[in-house]
Amino acid sequence: MDPAAPFPRLSGTADASVRPARPADAPEIAHVQAVTWRTAYRAVLPLEVLDQWDEAVATSAWHAAVTSPPTPGHGVLVALERQTVVGFAAYGPAELTEGEQPHPGGPSTELTTLLVEPRWGRRGHGSRLLSAVADLARGSGAARLQTWLLEPDSVSAGFFESAGWEPDGWARTLDTGAAPLRELRWHALLDDDGTGGPA
Repeated sequence: MDPAAPFPRLSGTADASVRPARPADAPEIAHVQAVTWRTAYRAVLPLEVLDQWDEAVATSAWHAAVTSPPTPGHGVLVALERQTVVGFAAYGPAELTEGEQPHPGGPSTELTTLLVEPRWGRRGHGSRLLSAVADLARGSGAARLQTWLLEPDSVSAGFFESAGWEPDGWARTLDTGAAPLRELRWHALLDDDGTGGPA
């Protein structure tokens, strides 16, 4: 997933597309994250997490993720409606959970975040982002995608299930300083055309 490599698939139409994020996109990425968390996730995330959200800090973090990724395998993509950033995805090499053995299918890429601002939902932006991440992961030699989903987040679970993903049996609990959050890991093997399918 060399960020200097040409984007593997022109994804979308003139009105809707996906491309690698640019430094100037950082404020819009942070805004999409804030709006999505405060609307679609208000019943899932603790109020303390939402109340402590700092968009300026998030903008700085996303700027760093775009300009100085920790490895060449990390990246950020944005979904556009015309020229407006309406969603984004971040990905990188998957780290093994304590006690976990490497997947027999081959290396894994982790989708760390995929969000589409709710008012732009149901227009295919999430599917285009997911397909683009699959393209990049396969191009890097990955054989599998994985992501962590909050256990109560049935909307995201339904989205990934419709794309051929399924839980792989791993779970973890996040300490947010408030109520602990339980997450389940979902995964899909990359098939020959670079899309995810059931493992």
